[in-house]
Amino acid sequence: MRFRREPIHDAFERQFDAFARWASHGGPDRGRDGGPPRGRDDDPRGDGRRGGRFGRRFGRDFTAGFGEHIAARKFTSAQLQLLLLALLESAPAHGYELIRELEQRSGGFYAPSPGMVYPALTFLDETGLAEATAEGNRKLYTITGAGRAHLDAGRQEVEAIFGFLDRIGGRMEAVREAFSGVGDADPAAAEELHRARHALKSALIRARGAAPDEARRIARILDEATRQILRPTPESER
Repeated sequence: MRFRREPIHDAFERQFDAFARWASHGGPDRGRDGGPPRGRDDDPRGDGRRGGRFGRRFGRDFTAGFGEHIAARKFTSAQLQLLLLALLESAPAHGYELIRELEQRSGGFYAPSPGMVYPALTFLDETGLAEATAEGNRKLYTITGAGRAHLDAGRQEVEAIFGFLDRIGGRMEAVREAFSGVGDADPAAAEELHRARHALKSALIRARGAAPDEARRIARILDEATRQILRPTPESER
């Protein structure tokens, strides 16, 4: 099964584009020179690099209503197995390290649960695509020759998925920067954005499992919100 995009998926990326463009063109705490976003910290589960409410937790909070839902629909068990093999190709790893790497690479957008990752690793071990070595209560997984061959056969698909995760990760970083700056510069505006963000999250949670027509309607709404965000204002034209 090939990695396939859907309307709501594209709209989600466009939303991040809108926020990222705002952040890179005069977003608070960025400067008007549009400099690149700061690097991610070493702890993908940290509760905030600098912006309190809008720190690193922002990625998981903002996407809790739809990030995992969209990702789960896009990544089949076979695709998750390929992602794990691709990570193991770089170096042997424990299951929790693989989860952390996927979360960090996507800026918090995609962090598969242990209930998804460990059965996938067991399958890779049982089919000879990876080898598990016991280390006390943990297992260290290493890719095998058969696993490398399987990964090579699906290399194009893996690169497409990682490309998506990398793009989302970069955009979420810019969004975090933008919201962190708003919180520092104008507490009232930060509170309004906080409220609106949670309202959006609640609405998207209720829309989980929507039929295709409903998903397209939601995508159109998100697209319109994106256009409104990007619409020039008197302040931005100064």
